Amino acid sequence: MNILVTGGCGFVGTNVCLYLINKEYKVSSLDNLSRKGSRYNLSLLKKKKIKNYKIEISNFKKYKSLPKFDLIIDCCAEAAVEVSKKNTDKVFNTNLVGTYNILKKAKKDKSKIIFLSSSRVYPLNMLNNLIKNKNIKKKILIKNKINENSSTIGPKSIYGFTKLSSEMLIEEFSYQYDIKYIINRCGVISGPLQFGKQDQGFVSLWVWKHLNNLKLNYIGYGGYGHQLRDVLHINDLCELIYLQINKIFKVNNLTFTVGGSNYSKTSLKELTKICEKITGNKIKIGKISRTSNYDIPYFVTDNSKVSKIYGWKVKKNIRKIVEDIYGWLSKNKNNIKKYF
Repeated sequence: MNILVTGGCGFVGTNVCLYLINKEYKVSSLDNLSRKGSRYNLSLLKKKKIKNYKIEISNFKKYKSLPKFDLIIDCCAEAAVEVSKKNTDKVFNTNLVGTYNILKKAKKDKSKIIFLSSSRVYPLNMLNNLIKNKNIKKKILIKNKINENSSTIGPKSIYGFTKLSSEMLIEEFSYQYDIKYIINRCGVISGPLQFGKQDQGFVSLWVWKHLNNLKLNYIGYGGYGHQLRDVLHINDLCELIYLQINKIFKVNNLTFTVGGSNYSKTSLKELTKICEKITGNKIKIGKISRTSNYDIPYFVTDNSKVSKIYGWKVKKNIRKIVEDIYGWLSKNKNNIKKYF
């Protein structure tokens, strides 16, 4: 199978490329290399002789000139939720127009698609209403996990809108042109090849700050650090994608919620304790009570559907995720400073 990974020099895309090339698939990448760190990831792909097409995904004239691929794994996204407030055009063009361009070519080439969507397709009010007290002073007890049947109606951020709209476009093209697809609604994904920067997620940021004895803040919901999220190790996600590729001729046109679930959940406060133990450093953490209107206090994924169909389960808990990030960041400190 000939596979194209869009966003192939990003955190998720690079890991997916490297995982699949080791499974002896023919893999190519598409990435415009605009993000800091992408050129370091490109060097890793080159070592495995994975070709990268340096193309802007929103430019269909260039994208349509690519060769035919049997499968497109769409990891391409402007993923930082807060960025979608400031640079709406970029988020819209990369996330939604990019998916539209992928679909137009997939229609012509009869390519299959695995689309990495987001937990941010779920509405902000619904997620905030799971927690009664907006200043979360105590540990959150899990009452509700989010699954494929949870409502997506309501404001969710421009980023979340583009991901849900992309899902709907995929479904429409599948209905009209018989494109086989899988949609994975992923929560927080973390692991090696994250550079400890804020736009890549809170877990690697927390590890990087502890590793380098830098200040952090608990932000929002009173500034107590009790917001709760599940976290999925990138290797667990790559394993699932591999299983989905192997079954895509028989199992397709389905949407899954995919995350760390109960096995790998953490609050910021709990993450701080884990980072202190693993790094041996205790840093100063401030308190900012103000909550962004794009923030959410809670997200834990219900994996029951995806686990039942693929026999897949989360293997790496939050401590193992932190250990793996810490090991990678410690080893690559100089490379990170070079590229940032």
